[in-house]
Amino acid sequence: MVAGFSRAEIKRLIDSGEIRVDGRTVRPSLRLGTGDVVTLPEPAGGESDDAPVAAPDLALDVLHEDEALIVIDKAPGRVVHPAAGHAADTLVNALVARYPDLADTFGGTRPGIVHRLDRDTSGVIVVARTRPAAEILTAAFAERSVEKVYLALARGRVNPPAGVIDAPIARDPKRRQRMAAMPAGRPSRTVYRVIGISGAVSWLELRPESGRTHQIRVHLKAIGHPILGDPTYGRASRRIGRTALHAWRITLDHPTNGERMTFEAPLPDDLRTALAGLGLSADPEA
Repeated sequence: MVAGFSRAEIKRLIDSGEIRVDGRTVRPSLRLGTGDVVTLPEPAGGESDDAPVAAPDLALDVLHEDEALIVIDKAPGRVVHPAAGHAADTLVNALVARYPDLADTFGGTRPGIVHRLDRDTSGVIVVARTRPAAEILTAAFAERSVEKVYLALARGRVNPPAGVIDAPIARDPKRRQRMAAMPAGRPSRTVYRVIGISGAVSWLELRPESGRTHQIRVHLKAIGHPILGDPTYGRASRRIGRTALHAWRITLDHPTNGERMTFEAPLPDDLRTALAGLGLSADPEA
C-alpha cells in the first residue's frame, strides 16, 4: 500500500488520471516494470493515520442506517473528510461522533468513505460501516453498477433538451487543481435532460455514466453551460452562493443482502430559493 492512500483512493486516482506512469495515464490492471516512474498527487491535506476528531455538535442528516451502510444527506459547504484547513469540521468528524465504531473499524481519516462529493455539492453520500461492505461498495462504484442522478442549474439555454456529453476528461496540464475535457483523457459520459428553462438559466437532471473527478462540472463547461455559481469552471452567481449542484438520487445493491435500494435527498433551501427566484419548479419530476 502506498503511504497516505487507501486501496480505494488509489483506484479512484487511477480512474481519474491523477496517477501516471512515465507521464501517461494508466489502467488499474497495468503491471509495473523495472525503471517505470510513477507520479502521484500529494495526499489531500497531508493524509495521516490519525483518528479523526469526533465533532458531536456538527449536524448530521441521516437518510438511512443499518448494520452495513449509512446514507447521509450532505449539506452544501461541508467537506467530506479532514484535509488542510479542515481538521474537525467535516462530514467524517460528524460521522465518528455518532458512529464511533467507524474509526475503530477503518482507521485513517476517511473511515467508511467509498465515494465523495465536492465541498459545494449537496445531497446523497453513502458510507460503509464494515470492511466487507466497503469492499463491495467500492467495487460497485468502480464497476458503475451504482446509478447516480444529479440536479443542477446551468448558465444558458441548453439545447438540445436531452442528450449525452461524451468527452474524455484528464487533469488540466496548465492548472493542476482542475480537470478538463481533453482528447487524451479517460472516457467520460454524462446523460442530461432539461427539466426547465428560465431566461438564461437551465434546470438540469444529469446521470454520469462514468465517475471522473468533477465530471459534471467539466462536462457542462465543455458544452458552454457551466454550473451556476461554480468558481472553478464558471463564475460566482448572485442567485446562489455556491456551485448549484445537488446529488439527488442514488440507487445501489445493498452490500449484505443484494436488495436494490434507492435513496433521495431533498433540495436544500438555497437551491429552492434560487429556483423560486427563477420561477422554476423545485420538483424535478413535475
